[in-house]
Amino acid sequence: MRPIREIAPMTAPEQDPQAAIGGAPMSARRRSSASSDSSGPVDDTGVFDPASAEGPSSPHIASRGSRYSRYECRVDQYQNDRATEIRIFSFARPHSRALHCAWISFFLAFTIWFAVAPLLPEIQGALGLSKADIWMSSICSDLTTIFLRVIIGPICDKYGSRVPMGVVLCVASIPTAMLGLVNSAAGLCVLRLFIGIAGSTFVMAQHWPTIMYTNETAGTANGIVGGWGNLGGAFTQILMGSVLFPAFTDAFGGDRTKAWRTVSVVPAFVAFMWGMIVIRISDDAPKGYYREMRKNGSMDMSFYSHATTQWYSRSLRSGTYNINTWILWWQYACCFGVELIMNNAAVLYFTSKFHLSTESAAAVGSIFGWMNIFARGVGGFYSDKVNLTNGLRGRLWLNTVLLVLEGAAIIAFAYADTLGGAIALMSVFSLFTQAAEGSVYGVVPYVNTRFTGTVAGIVGAGGNAGGVLFGFVFRSLDFRPAFLIMGAVSASSALLSFFVNVKGHAGMVRGTDSHQVVEARERHLRVLKRQSIYAGNSNGEGGGELSATVVRTPETLVESGHQEGGEGRLSLDEEVPDQSGERGFAEEKETFEA
Repeated sequence: MRPIREIAPMTAPEQDPQAAIGGAPMSARRRSSASSDSSGPVDDTGVFDPASAEGPSSPHIASRGSRYSRYECRVDQYQNDRATEIRIFSFARPHSRALHCAWISFFLAFTIWFAVAPLLPEIQGALGLSKADIWMSSICSDLTTIFLRVIIGPICDKYGSRVPMGVVLCVASIPTAMLGLVNSAAGLCVLRLFIGIAGSTFVMAQHWPTIMYTNETAGTANGIVGGWGNLGGAFTQILMGSVLFPAFTDAFGGDRTKAWRTVSVVPAFVAFMWGMIVIRISDDAPKGYYREMRKNGSMDMSFYSHATTQWYSRSLRSGTYNINTWILWWQYACCFGVELIMNNAAVLYFTSKFHLSTESAAAVGSIFGWMNIFARGVGGFYSDKVNLTNGLRGRLWLNTVLLVLEGAAIIAFAYADTLGGAIALMSVFSLFTQAAEGSVYGVVPYVNTRFTGTVAGIVGAGGNAGGVLFGFVFRSLDFRPAFLIMGAVSASSALLSFFVNVKGHAGMVRGTDSHQVVEARERHLRVLKRQSIYAGNSNGEGGGELSATVVRTPETLVESGHQEGGEGRLSLDEEVPDQSGERGFAEEKETFEA
């Protein structure tokens, strides 16, 4: 026997739940309706109404106000139709489409952001630039991103990620295509300052999955989007340094200067075209476009708290005044900042230390970025896993361990004196670096659930700040002492996890999860269990949909599920609080007979 989760109060059929918060009536517009013989959770429009019952008859049914009647992914209607599962091989709207649009957009942004990096040895020789000039241009490419990531965070909270993503890609493509106009160190710095606009797409790439997937799944989703997007850093090393540059050199009869001056037009054109496409083929949220959701009153309740003229300053303050934001800011500086350094320094390092050609050094340096295929996603995945059993405390411990291992691997890499050893150790510290990036963003959604875009933007800016700070170190020192400093700083940043304190959640060593947090976690596990039973029933001999019958009275709620034509059944008997407000207790009986 244990206390049950709270059940939404009864609402009269004609009462709109959004009316209580001043929203417009929800639209009943649907492309199709669900089965008419369902009752309780499914209203007369064929969609789930959270105010009318304990649970939906199907985990695929949309809530009221959605432009969709059903989703391909299973969703949690109590988290505004956010998906509880990730379907990698699907491109269906809205959840899977948004996931893929997010990482493809960030991938192309990374490609144009670092399109110049593999060409730096050629640019340095052609223009007679010094090592300090080259590193200053790399620092400039991060400075713009630091500023814009903070600015764009609140914009995502207000308008979503879809439109800002497309606009930024189109704008950043223009200076990328203008590389051929550079004739001095100052010109290179100014150009890369504007190309750095592309780096701000990271905020949209992390905000988008957070809106589409539940908190318990967002760590994995963010890890996949961030990791696969970061692959653009590896791809551009190969594309620009080992494929397009040699091809353009041959096309210009061996003129390497003409080749580096024109080759950047190719990735710029692709990114520009995709920027226009992504706006038209994706959604802002599971229920559709923000502008439609505002009209029909189906926006998340949290958005109503800042849908005023002061929304921007309020959103920005919510992130900047939170100490947890700045702890994660520095930890992200010590993992993503390291990745930025390697994207800029890999070709320079292998050409100077091991005397490789530009083409060969670009191929070797790309190995660091190719680890993003799985490394960052693994960090987010295991962050979600430990959260199911240990909550936020588990996420923090995982993040701490990964940062320590990252720092140790960087220090080991600094002492590698053979090409084979350097490649092996670079792969190891790339693994820990990118896994730490995923684990950091497994914590971000918990800092402020209402203004996730702002927090994601500030923390993301920390990555570029780390790239700038470490860039000055590499600008002033030789490679070995610079790598040693970077490794030591990264490992020491792990200690900051002990100071993370999120209201209602246990910290690293102190505190306990609140009753509401524990209940939410248990409810999520019950949702996953119920959906797995639903999936098992749907795949049984009967092949029917799991339907539900709900009877609500002031005293009891009985929900029973059955599969028409099949043998599986799910029953759930719960006692709810009576009208006097006394909390009852319930015995959940869940049986499944295959």
